[in-house]
Amino acid sequence: MILGFSSRVKLSWVERIMPALPLALEKTDHRSLSIRWDDGRTFDYPFAKLRAACPCASCREKKKAEANRPRGSLQVLSPQEAVPLDVLHMRPVGNYAYNITFSDGHSSGLFTMELLHELGIDSNKPLPDPTDAAATQNPNP
Repeated sequence: MILGFSSRVKLSWVERIMPALPLALEKTDHRSLSIRWDDGRTFDYPFAKLRAACPCASCREKKKAEANRPRGSLQVLSPQEAVPLDVLHMRPVGNYAYNITFSDGHSSGLFTMELLHELGIDSNKPLPDPTDAAATQNPNP
């Protein structure tokens, strides 16, 4: 699951110069997009998390406005927002991005390959193994 988009992953210089490219895209049965990358990794992107990560200007402005909204106020949803979100279409933009059309009518965001790969890395970090003695040691005894 994609959580906390605010924490950005630092990419190596190789990943910044030569971003990974998708080899296969597939909609899954559990309302997500699965992308297999040429670096051997496969990441799962829930539709709602992809929509929340939209990098377009209107979404950035909406996020700023929501941050300033008074506590306890409720957002009024449009009929399109009240149904489960779906990805209706993905159109490649050159060889660097995808334009994604969501079922809520939104389609102005360009998701670069770098952004998609970064979101996948950030959301698929393995949790520490509880059986690993080094991971369970208290650094401050």
